[in-house]
Amino acid sequence: MKNTGIKISIFLNYFVFAILLNSVGIVIAKSINVYHVSESQASILEAFKDLPIAVVSFIVASFLPRFGYKKSMLCGLAIVFFGCLLMIYGNSFLYTKILFLSIGISFALIKLSVYSLIGIVTNSKKEHSSLMSSIEGFFMVGIALAYILFPLFYSENTDSWLNVYYLLCGLIVLSFLFLLFSKIEYEVEAIGTSLKEDLIISGKLMIVPLVLVFIISAFLFVMIEQGIMTWLPRFNEKIFLFSEKLSVRMAVIFAMSLALGRFVAGYLTKKMSWVLLVIICIVISGGIILYVLPKLKVDVDNLTQIESILEVPVLGFVLPLIGLFIAPIYPLLNSTVLSSLPKNLHSPMSGLIIIFSALGGTLGSRIVGELFEHVGGANAFYFLLIPMLLLIVFVLIIDKMSKRKALSIS
Repeated sequence: MKNTGIKISIFLNYFVFAILLNSVGIVIAKSINVYHVSESQASILEAFKDLPIAVVSFIVASFLPRFGYKKSMLCGLAIVFFGCLLMIYGNSFLYTKILFLSIGISFALIKLSVYSLIGIVTNSKKEHSSLMSSIEGFFMVGIALAYILFPLFYSENTDSWLNVYYLLCGLIVLSFLFLLFSKIEYEVEAIGTSLKEDLIISGKLMIVPLVLVFIISAFLFVMIEQGIMTWLPRFNEKIFLFSEKLSVRMAVIFAMSLALGRFVAGYLTKKMSWVLLVIICIVISGGIILYVLPKLKVDVDNLTQIESILEVPVLGFVLPLIGLFIAPIYPLLNSTVLSSLPKNLHSPMSGLIIIFSALGGTLGSRIVGELFEHVGGANAFYFLLIPMLLLIVFVLIIDKMSKRKALSIS
């Protein structure tokens, strides 16, 4: 089939970056334990990951169709390969910053290409939504693998965990070679007749009401998701008193819940309204937080360190299940907006998605990190209820706007 190469490359590249990008929570915990930095200092790694994503997306989104999506993905893989090598031989908190800087730059190139290609290989809103949910679900499988993979390299030798990056370098090389020899065929019109016109038209996206409402929604969602994902390993270690290795392994439940939720969403959106599904998911997610956190305040003083999954209390399994319900939100929001725009605007729109997602992730992780240090982990997670409530309002607005005829920018 004509688009088989595109789809395989999308899944493979996204899988590799799922492991790299969302290892930030694991590396934050390791930085605290190995490099002896504080929670607030360690939380800066989220900014080193997300701010380059925002900056690079802003710079390259408008001319990426001219440069080529395949070239962009190959460049991203090459950059992150050297970032992993530097981490192995640098072995300090400084080099964790450099590592996530390279991951952020590379992921911007990968995600811009992936989101643009989805619009090219699909022909309807439902098909777009289904593929988007499947790809994001596969991304979560990669995240789950990270939570399994990293602890395999933990030992009494504090440097042994760095060996995981040799394996990751191998995966990057494999992905690079597959993409290099894949035949990717697509046609997409440039936005304008010149780079200057591309930039002008892309800038006009910012004043489209649907786009403005959407980018706020994307910002709020990623604030929720990254606030949980980044700090869950540390939350497990400090609040539930799991061992370091068990803390990371238990976070697999959250990642697998996200994966399952996104795969299921791809099916459910064919049967029910996407907006109804999203609102139900937000309400249940808030309910889980309100159920779990008050109980932790009561019970935490009686806990001793837990080494085995057989000793994990019920609440330790309940909290990560929030991933099942927040999972469908992001791909459905993205798909709704992208499929309402002409395909030649998908690259700049993807740039906006990535920019505000990155800013939301940075702010969410930073706020939770500061609250974690000053008011405790259980209280810190209460903050996430605020963006959840705001997100419901903006989802209703997006639904109303997206039912109009597909937008164009003149």
